Amino acid sequence: MKKTLPILSLVILMMASCAKVPSKRLIEIDEQAHWVDSIYSNMSLKEKVGQLFMVSAYSNRNDSHTDSIQKLINDYHLGGLIFFQGGPIRQATQTNHYQSISKIPLFIGIDGEWGLNMRLDSTSRYPYNMTLGAITDHKIIKKIGEQIGKDCKRMGIHINFAPVVDINTNSKNPVIGVRSFGEDKVNVTEKAWAFTDGLQSVGVLACAKHFPGHGDTASDSHKTLPTVSFSKERIDAIELFPYKELFNKGVAGVMVAHLNVPNLESQEGLPSSLSYQIVTELLKEQLGYEGLIFTDALNMKGVADYGQPGDIDLAAFKAGNDVLLFTEDAPKAILKIMAAYEQNDISEARLAHSVKKILAAKFDAGLNRYEPIETDGLINDLNQDVNAQLYDEAIKNAITLVKNEGQLVPMKNNTPEKIGFLKLGDDSAELFLESLKLKGDITDISNLSAKKLSEELSKYDKIIIGYHRKNSRITKAISAADKKIIENISKDHKTILTVFASQYSLKETNLDDVETVLISYENSEIANKATAEIIFGELGVNGTLPASISKEYPVRLGINIAQ
Repeated sequence: MKKTLPILSLVILMMASCAKVPSKRLIEIDEQAHWVDSIYSNMSLKEKVGQLFMVSAYSNRNDSHTDSIQKLINDYHLGGLIFFQGGPIRQATQTNHYQSISKIPLFIGIDGEWGLNMRLDSTSRYPYNMTLGAITDHKIIKKIGEQIGKDCKRMGIHINFAPVVDINTNSKNPVIGVRSFGEDKVNVTEKAWAFTDGLQSVGVLACAKHFPGHGDTASDSHKTLPTVSFSKERIDAIELFPYKELFNKGVAGVMVAHLNVPNLESQEGLPSSLSYQIVTELLKEQLGYEGLIFTDALNMKGVADYGQPGDIDLAAFKAGNDVLLFTEDAPKAILKIMAAYEQNDISEARLAHSVKKILAAKFDAGLNRYEPIETDGLINDLNQDVNAQLYDEAIKNAITLVKNEGQLVPMKNNTPEKIGFLKLGDDSAELFLESLKLKGDITDISNLSAKKLSEELSKYDKIIIGYHRKNSRITKAISAADKKIIENISKDHKTILTVFASQYSLKETNLDDVETVLISYENSEIANKATAEIIFGELGVNGTLPASISKEYPVRLGINIAQ
């Protein structure tokens, strides 16, 4: 008893101390609950059901599109909009108008995986997630997430449907690929949380996707229903790993994919987004997730082919989703869910659960104090120096030295060696060649005939091959012709291979005879200049492979060279 008294006294003192100074968070929770309840208690059934829907909106379409969105807001009381292609001023102007006619402030979302530029012109672009996956300093990814969050807030966007946390263990994945941070579950998780932490630190909600994991599929759920045939144990250990970590740390939302997962859903061919076993039993009950649950776009073939518009939305809601994204027919779907409610197929408790979660998230996003977007200076605000500086920092820290036999790099400026440059791929290499020529005697041998090239090669001490691909999500291997050139040249000549595309470009190339391999991931101005600086020792290199090229060049491989 004597031992417990000091502990008891300490607990009482702590409780008393807490009682004197109310927690700010407790006050916020109380304000949130009051705001949510006051709105919910005054909503009609149609208004409640309307909150479940976020429909697609575009700022690059004609007036009939705008009129159709306006009608849905007026007649069906939509909960929100997800904006796709367009421009900042046009979208901001539309957002202000749509908000002005909505009784309850609209949730505005966007797919901004690599920044607003994924959807909007005249905005800043950041590297693909796969490029960020090569960076060892997580603070850089957090800063990018934070800046994307600031740009979203400036645009009146409350939720960014990012990050992608799929673990891309299938290099032939046609829909995820470079949208993933890579194939290592720990690295993906660390990068995803750094991005999420940055985004949410400025009040923009993040949404992890695509649950339960779209990384190891060979088909695109936009076009068909992909199958994930792994065991429960494998899915739990790999695919679900980042979700469990992000759930514990407080990611605001999760998006459920359209996948066929036989070992998680007993009904054959039922998409995961419509599966009660996956959405409610696994996600909500077993994993204990309490944040907002979004379907992936309900117009995608992976789910749209399963049933009729309206029926699919009802099934998705009954499965446990809170927000029904990009429905094919909002009026039909809303009326369908209302009918199910009136027939007691959906309970008041079930409806209130999701609608109140949505309203609470709107409070968290600041919509209880909604203010219109100021369009003056908008373009400048979205293209500040910090945006370009962060892109530069990311690229410089991502470039990866995979191989460096014979220490071909770094070379000295103005080296007496004769160096030939050969450009391969479908995009420009001018910036790279210009940057190289500033540092050494470089001769462009790219436009020679095959016979002339063969004769010329012997004149050079080293050959730099630059493979340049237009920036895109394409992860296919380089062409057979380019592959043959690389392999033939490297057999008889000291070769430095630089790849301005993802590491997947080399997955079918024999690199045994290539002395030096640099992966620069993207064919941007900074990537070209930084790679030249690395080759000539003016910049260090410390990136690591986010996904393997082959068994010989596995994930997380990277050779550090200090500046």
